[in-house]
Amino acid sequence: MRTIAMHQITEHVKQSVIDINYHLDESLVNLFRKAKAKETNKTASAILDDLIVNQDIAAKGDVPLCQDTGLVVVYVEIGRDVHLDGDLYQAINDGVRAGYDEGYLRKSVVNHPFQRTNTGDNTPAVIHVRLVEGDQLKMKIAAKGGGSENMSLVKMLTPADGINGVKKLVLDTIFHAGGKPCPPIIVGIGIGGNLEKSALLAKEAILRPLEDHAEDAIIRQLEDELYEEINQLGVGAMGVGGDTTCLAVKINHYPMHIASLPVAINIQCHSARHTEVVL
Repeated sequence: MRTIAMHQITEHVKQSVIDINYHLDESLVNLFRKAKAKETNKTASAILDDLIVNQDIAAKGDVPLCQDTGLVVVYVEIGRDVHLDGDLYQAINDGVRAGYDEGYLRKSVVNHPFQRTNTGDNTPAVIHVRLVEGDQLKMKIAAKGGGSENMSLVKMLTPADGINGVKKLVLDTIFHAGGKPCPPIIVGIGIGGNLEKSALLAKEAILRPLEDHAEDAIIRQLEDELYEEINQLGVGAMGVGGDTTCLAVKINHYPMHIASLPVAINIQCHSARHTEVVL
């Protein structure tokens, strides 16, 4: 049995939310560069160049990439041989609170669907916990902006809709979203489970490494086909038209009821801010 102190979790969360709001992963920036190199729309090309310059300014100046510094989402995997010496949820929220204060990050969380009073510290975070084998604690930490999140959805398709039904839903959703989610986007898709499981799958899908591919051959082919077809929609960078509407498509799947085909689409803007911490 291995004990992990709450102050360690708090400190890692604090530093993570600051870092991801200041610095984009180099693999993502490389996709910006590749998109710009092949872009034929002059306005879209200029926007892609602005995205590259913007992230460079943010990284060098230690300032936020975007005014929307996001709602914090944390996926936690706890090994069976880990003992926590306190309240995990409090430790994570303490880290969020400290990070958004010390990092001068915008506080975007309100306390009620209709009263909408700002909580003042960007808490509470949205936290998902899973028990796994081992003696480590892993956290996938994301700062998810509101613009792209608002373009996401869950739809209960029927098994008869099949792959073509899934593709139509994804393409229609992204086309009608247009420039609102600040493309070029990363598309996370969750297929299976039930209503809430598909949404969790989709959110976790956008946290996958940009270079990876689904292990399942059918799902991998669907990722590839959707990537090509989304980029043929002509939405383009920030919705001005062009060759690159999405940078990656990631699909996670799960078993489901015989009568169901749940599909969730979680759209991530170009400022894909997430990291992974292992303790």
